[in-house]
Amino acid sequence: MKYISRVVGLLCTGAALCGLSVQAGAPISIETLLTDMVDRDAVARYPEPDFRLKQHSSYDRRSTSPDDPKGWFKNKDTNWKETDTNFIRIEENNGRKEWVLMDHERPGAIVRSWMPWRFVGKPATDITMRIYLDGSDEPAIEGNMLEMFGGDGLIPYPLAHPSLRSAVNFFPIPYAKSCKVTTDKHPFYFIFTFREYDAGTPIKTFTMKDFEAAKALTEKAGQRLLNPEADGAVKPQRFRAKLGSQQEKALDLPEGTASVRELTVKLGSYADPAVTRKVVLKMEFDGRETVWCPLGEFFGTGVGLNPVEGWYRTVGEDGTMSCRWVMPYRKGGRVSLLNLGDEAVEAELEVKTGAWSWDERSMYFHAGWRGQYPLATRPYSDWNYVSLKGRGVYVGDTLTLMNPTDKWWGEGDEKIWVDGEDFPSLFGTGTEDYYGYSWGARSTDFYQHPFHAQPRAYKYNKLNRKTAEREDNNLGFSVETRSRSLDTMPFGSSLKLDMEVWHWADCGVGYGVGTYWYGFADTTSNRKPEPEEVLNVPPCPDMDGGAAKSE
Repeated sequence: MKYISRVVGLLCTGAALCGLSVQAGAPISIETLLTDMVDRDAVARYPEPDFRLKQHSSYDRRSTSPDDPKGWFKNKDTNWKETDTNFIRIEENNGRKEWVLMDHERPGAIVRSWMPWRFVGKPATDITMRIYLDGSDEPAIEGNMLEMFGGDGLIPYPLAHPSLRSAVNFFPIPYAKSCKVTTDKHPFYFIFTFREYDAGTPIKTFTMKDFEAAKALTEKAGQRLLNPEADGAVKPQRFRAKLGSQQEKALDLPEGTASVRELTVKLGSYADPAVTRKVVLKMEFDGRETVWCPLGEFFGTGVGLNPVEGWYRTVGEDGTMSCRWVMPYRKGGRVSLLNLGDEAVEAELEVKTGAWSWDERSMYFHAGWRGQYPLATRPYSDWNYVSLKGRGVYVGDTLTLMNPTDKWWGEGDEKIWVDGEDFPSLFGTGTEDYYGYSWGARSTDFYQHPFHAQPRAYKYNKLNRKTAEREDNNLGFSVETRSRSLDTMPFGSSLKLDMEVWHWADCGVGYGVGTYWYGFADTTSNRKPEPEEVLNVPPCPDMDGGAAKSE
């Protein structure tokens, strides 16, 4: 992976990129969006101006209603044949036949796109993609569908990313009136995720001239993402303790208005991989418990020690697990570790706090957890990650899945309903696509990016990389994690996130998911502490073909 070398002093801490800050009240533009991308404080405040996240994808158009289970779980969410129609329409532009993949008629900004290789072993395409903005007959962006967003083309890494058999783009493409995305040939899978703003929201539409002018800011944003240090963390508190079975130890946070800026946990041993499931992180702010989540799903390591680095979380090879979500509070708070396991655990906890200016847009950080084992793969079903009521912003999740067979488990699509809508705003094409890669049965390998990662798949992680290209085995634990920046999901009254359980085998899998969101004092969740399910750690199949074993 092409990590850019650290450049010290490029960026100021806080909201603005050094020397390239954006004035408050300026129209939304490439510059304001790039600045917001690396501003952790901004995520902890309800967005202004407000927006809703939407998505156009190649999901199977026969999926129209959960009242029709046969159609709801249809899985042909591609356009392999000329007769497939999982796109918007075909039209003619400037004498060319073009397939329309996205067509949005309001102010907005593309903030994430995903396109896989058409053939599992061939990282190339001859398809030209065009992006038309504000009704123009001429495309604002034009180029090879994969190459533009593969990290070596128009958009540089890490704003664009090759992932595993996919091209994933996070570079913002704002527009004042409308956006249409087309291809000159029959498209394959695709996802375009975009912000939708209220009519009249001032937006400076993307141009190549502005793109060129923003290259210094783009580079600095990329450097910042790849060197994810916490901002404003000035008051460390810590403890080191031996936690017996069912024992909890806590740190009280400084009184008054402040914010957690960095939180670090390290356990004495990871010899028992289940220790990251059995030790739970708890947090309360201003008298309300907002975090109850096993360490594995909170930090993105899953079951066991699987090193990974992202914009918000890092799991080091030495077992140090760090989080950089900004967590504001008005009066006080507490952070604690709870050992639900039978064996004593050595644990270190460090919390660094910093300043916060509380206002009417400030929100509390939340993290919840749900687990289930065994979870039947037949009949097909939607498995609820979380359902929220009130007002807030959804910012990420980590899925740990135990698969007892070598068959592929990740055909299921995300379905996300916001503010009580009749059909999900975001309807995806596959669990692995949601987490930023493709061809999951072949892509059982470690990968990481600031905003998404696969810390473990089958028996591979950062410390044990896959070497056999054609090895298709999906046994055991897989860990998928995603955090959101420009693609956060604000909600005004409710949010419901389901993931299809769609497996190629009829079996019993194990699911454990950690979910992260910000909310106001009256925002509620259906996720409650599940200490019994935490201890129900799925047994991992023997990778050498023997009996199942506990992990």
